[in-house]
Amino acid sequence: MSDRMLRVNSTIREILADEIERMSDSRLELVSVTAVDTSPNLRQATVYIDVLGEDDREDALRALQGAAKRLQAVVGSEVRMKYTPILEFELDPGVAGGQRIEEILRGLKEEE
Repeated sequence: MSDRMLRVNSTIREILADEIERMSDSRLELVSVTAVDTSPNLRQATVYIDVLGEDDREDALRALQGAAKRLQAVVGSEVRMKYTPILEFELDPGVAGGQRIEEILRGLKEEE
């Protein structure tokens, strides 16, 4: 990935993290934006999130999908880009994978 795309992804991630923190929706209190992956043509961006508490993940995703237009408008007003990407929200698969590995390692340690 080019340096430009890394900067774009990082900037969008910071803007979204700040804006989500400001939102008054209780479903978004324990949400953190872990990464953003913007398409090369800058028309779409996948926003990866992590939610503290497994039960709250689907509610948080629904809340973010409902607020996607508002968040997209904020990105458009904060960043000068030819296109403002359409935002799609997904749970970060890396976080779940890391937790699973940690569980396996704990299990191995307990067996010793």
